[in-house]
Amino acid sequence: MDLTTVWFLLVAVLFTGYFILEGFDFGVGMLLPVLGRDDRERRVLINTIGPVWDGNEVWLITAGGAMFAAFPEWYATLFSGFYLPLLLILLALIARGVAFEYRHKRPEASWKRRWDAAIFVGSVVPAILWGVAFANILRGVPLSADHEYAGGLVDLLNPYALLGGVTTAALFLTHGAVFIALKTTGDIRERAGALAVRLASAPRWWRWRSWPGR
Repeated sequence: MDLTTVWFLLVAVLFTGYFILEGFDFGVGMLLPVLGRDDRERRVLINTIGPVWDGNEVWLITAGGAMFAAFPEWYATLFSGFYLPLLLILLALIARGVAFEYRHKRPEASWKRRWDAAIFVGSVVPAILWGVAFANILRGVPLSADHEYAGGLVDLLNPYALLGGVTTAALFLTHGAVFIALKTTGDIRERAGALAVRLASAPRWWRWRSWPGR
């Protein structure tokens, strides 16, 4: 096994670790207005990821650094061609991190609602756009002779990429619901467990409905 393959596998492991660990973070954030019926329940949901959400993002930083060190041309092409989606992801992650820190600074309900909305949006945007980005990488994007991205934003929003975004969002939602069910008790746990079962059953239901003759 040559060094290039080793670095490629390392980058793959880092991104896999990021999506597995940060996936339930995004899922909990997206489920905040769904499972959190009042401020106490929303606080319980946030507390489930409070000790780990910032640490999980280290995987992304390490993966980006590994790409820059081992595959600078790939890194340059990716970050220039996908500049707008990656910028939106970065802004969403910043807003989400600030919301976690500032939500409890004031007791007003309107103050907490604004930061809860920031957590929700900061979770939905990366959950969808990461799927869009990696679906485009798998599908392939137009490159010039200098290995620069030759398409536009519309080219990135093709049906395959959008399906990838919906898929990652659905996976993160399921992961978040399972995580909440494991980390809470009482009514929240029951509702989270029931939601996780419904989310996990949706692909099987869709395949059954799509089967010829149905």
